[in-house]
Amino acid sequence: MPTPPRSPRPQPAPQRRPRPSGPPGRPGRPAVPRRKPRWVLRAVTTLSVVVLASAGIGHAVLSGLDADIARVDPFKDMKNRPRAGHGTNILLVGTDGREKISAAERRRYRLGGAPCHCTDTIMIVHISEDRRRASVVSLPRDSYAVTPPHTDRTSGKRHRGHPVKLNAAYAEGGPELTIRTVERMTRVKIDHYLEVDFTSFMKTVDVVGGVEICTADPLKDSHTGLDLPPGRHLLQGGQALQYVRARYVDGASDLGRMKRQQRFMAALVARATSSGILLNPLKFRDVTRAVLGSVRADKGFGTDELLGLGRAMRNFSPASSEFTTVPIGRMGYAVKGVGSTLKWDPVRSERLFRALREDRPLSARRPRAAAVLVPVAPQQIRVQVENGTGTPGLGRRVDAALAGAGFRTTRAPVNAKDRTVRRTVVAYDPRWDRSAKSLATALPGSELRAVKGQGATLKVVVGADYRQVRKVRAENQSEGEFGVVRGDEVRCGS
Repeated sequence: MPTPPRSPRPQPAPQRRPRPSGPPGRPGRPAVPRRKPRWVLRAVTTLSVVVLASAGIGHAVLSGLDADIARVDPFKDMKNRPRAGHGTNILLVGTDGREKISAAERRRYRLGGAPCHCTDTIMIVHISEDRRRASVVSLPRDSYAVTPPHTDRTSGKRHRGHPVKLNAAYAEGGPELTIRTVERMTRVKIDHYLEVDFTSFMKTVDVVGGVEICTADPLKDSHTGLDLPPGRHLLQGGQALQYVRARYVDGASDLGRMKRQQRFMAALVARATSSGILLNPLKFRDVTRAVLGSVRADKGFGTDELLGLGRAMRNFSPASSEFTTVPIGRMGYAVKGVGSTLKWDPVRSERLFRALREDRPLSARRPRAAAVLVPVAPQQIRVQVENGTGTPGLGRRVDAALAGAGFRTTRAPVNAKDRTVRRTVVAYDPRWDRSAKSLATALPGSELRAVKGQGATLKVVVGADYRQVRKVRAENQSEGEFGVVRGDEVRCGS
């Protein structure tokens, strides 16, 4: 017997109009809406809650911190400023602030003496308009500068513009004169001012869990107490401060210190982005508290700017951060009443600051040419060339070749007393032995010869065996006109 048909179950009214299936004129089944898996709905809901909570927490936390930031008004009544470019330019100034550190820590990290109330570090931080790139340019504190007319902040005396070392602008006129002097030298308009001291720096490093650096050579400085053997090191706040303050690790002095500061900042960016700190509102709050606990900022740098900078940093990666130092044209430029200064290379420095004004990367990424690793970057080594042969013009050719490889030659080669030199000689003061090894590596087959008391300038006596200048580079040093270091290149073995 045939089975009787079952009574149909009551069906709920359809929530959506069924879509026809198949081409027109062809019978088909009505499409049944496919239900999304529950895990997708949960993920979307959770993500929405996190985003909303992050925005709310960020605004609440930063609004509270905003009121605690010490404020300065360096842009008040400022006239004749450069034309605004694209992106945002922040003048970052590092000051002493050792009075905020405990006596025990001052002894441990060799921070004795009274605070100098001076600028230890001066940098322009450029955030690109698309918020995807950060370019940091170090301005040596001993740079030759000419201040605009100003009033001395302590004596109230009116001064005409006069030559100074760049860091003296802060002592004479504080943040305002520092900004005016930097803008006059670079023609880069400064949008914001941030002043960070030792305490803020140490707290920031500690709150991110330390920063890893690596070194191929031992780093030892009796002045700061830095003592690192070759290898990898996870530096916490106090030791990181020793690392970035060390000036007597080698003969490069302030220029070597700025290179270490740049590498450390690049490693700090890599640490923050790789550990998810900038994506975690609570972690971001802790970092912000550490940074803002000991800073001074201009009045316009408030909650919205902090959140904007935080959002920009979330787009950063180590590859999108780049660090360099303004090109130096002359070391030891003596100025009456000022002392020995560093004079910028007018042509190359103008190209560098034009790139900032036009919001362009400081160097295009290109494949590395074959280069031999050396302990000291060529840009930090000053060289006098002497022609020790009877070949006319050989000294000029070697000087030009060394300059093309990045060495800071005098551009004034001379003839040696002995014109029968067979083997090229690199003469050096024993205090600059690492620089001498780097230079000798660039001159295959050359002989190293120590000369006590020769000073910071190395001497190359070109012999009959000269054939070429070999390309060299320091560890973690990018190639290109400005010697840019990128965050993704700061790692051991690079």
